Amino acid sequence: MLGVKRGYARLMHSYLTTFPCVALLGVRQCGKTTLLQTLGSQWTHFDLERRADYAVLSRDPDAFFRLHPRRIAIDEAQVFPEIFPALRVAIDEHRSEKGRFVITGSSSPALLRSVSESLAGRVGIIEMAPFSWEEVTETAGRDSFLKRLQERRTTPADLIERLRPRGELAEAHQFWFRGGFPEPWLNPGDEFRSRWVDQYIQTYLFRDVKRLFPGLDDVRFRRFLEMLGGLSGRVLNYAEVARALSVSQPTARDYFDIAHGTFIWRAIPAYTRNTVKRVVKHPKGYLRDSGLLHALLRIPDGGALSSHPQMGASWEGMVVEEIIRQLNTLGVAHEYSYYRTGGGAEIDLVLEGAFGRVAMEIKYTSTVEGRDIRGLRDFVTECKARLGVVINNDVAARHYGENLLGLPFTHL
Repeated sequence: MLGVKRGYARLMHSYLTTFPCVALLGVRQCGKTTLLQTLGSQWTHFDLERRADYAVLSRDPDAFFRLHPRRIAIDEAQVFPEIFPALRVAIDEHRSEKGRFVITGSSSPALLRSVSESLAGRVGIIEMAPFSWEEVTETAGRDSFLKRLQERRTTPADLIERLRPRGELAEAHQFWFRGGFPEPWLNPGDEFRSRWVDQYIQTYLFRDVKRLFPGLDDVRFRRFLEMLGGLSGRVLNYAEVARALSVSQPTARDYFDIAHGTFIWRAIPAYTRNTVKRVVKHPKGYLRDSGLLHALLRIPDGGALSSHPQMGASWEGMVVEEIIRQLNTLGVAHEYSYYRTGGGAEIDLVLEGAFGRVAMEIKYTSTVEGRDIRGLRDFVTECKARLGVVINNDVAARHYGENLLGLPFTHL
């Protein structure tokens, strides 16, 4: 486990041959700084949370980039937002030269906006996350369902033919319970994991959020964080959350925006187009890391998780996140949403991209009956989806019918 290879490394080095700058964005402690170490000894690193490095860069950003015109890696760039206009000027002075800068950033809803506005057309953005299932099993980079999906001419049968599992079901359950943050994987032990997660939550709240939003009511925001465990996997009702916190609806929405923008929470919009049925339009969301979710829910072990009321929502969120993490690792542009009708029909994840429209249902069970996929079949037909997939815990991938597949999570 100490030698876990990140799937993002291949993408970062590929982007460096395409763009003058690469931005690695993601939640704290997901491995961004470690990934910078793969750049090689020719690169010079600056960490803006280190006082001396901050002083060097902040004194005169334009002069800094004239003195350091290439092979510069800057960690935690959100600490000094003035860096982005100066970086744009530096890039434009040698616009055709590729692979000059790498920046990382975390915990700032304004960060992506700054990167997108100041560096538009000049930067390749990689959204990083903690370890994925393919990374902890050390199978990142090999043939996979999502890789095959990128070829539009691939038939449903070809998508699952001779697809191998990445690990055993017990290993998948261990990953599900522990989540993907690297530090607890690199330092095994329940006591360490428990203490680390508690301290992580404290650090996130008191260092990052309070620094970025100094006027935030930290007592109410702490209560909001504690509520996220119970809200994960649910369609959101901002009015209910606002009443529970004794805040206004706009404030409740701001809290969700902060959680999403700092990469703790993933907001899933409702799918509302190409449908003739009355659909739910409220967003849905998940805590992005299942280990963090279980810590907030005070679930002590895998046994307690299996009987917890949030078990199904937790499994669903973990699978959704794994799919998005793998697509981001591949550098595949995509949009995601969920679908629910007023009559109760639901699709857990709708993916759209150059690969087409793919509907996914997530089941914890091993056996899937015909009635379990009726809604999936209807969606594929009515919304002209390329494919419907049931992610489950079966022992093998199966073909359920025209454009309908069953795929075990272990094979994802």
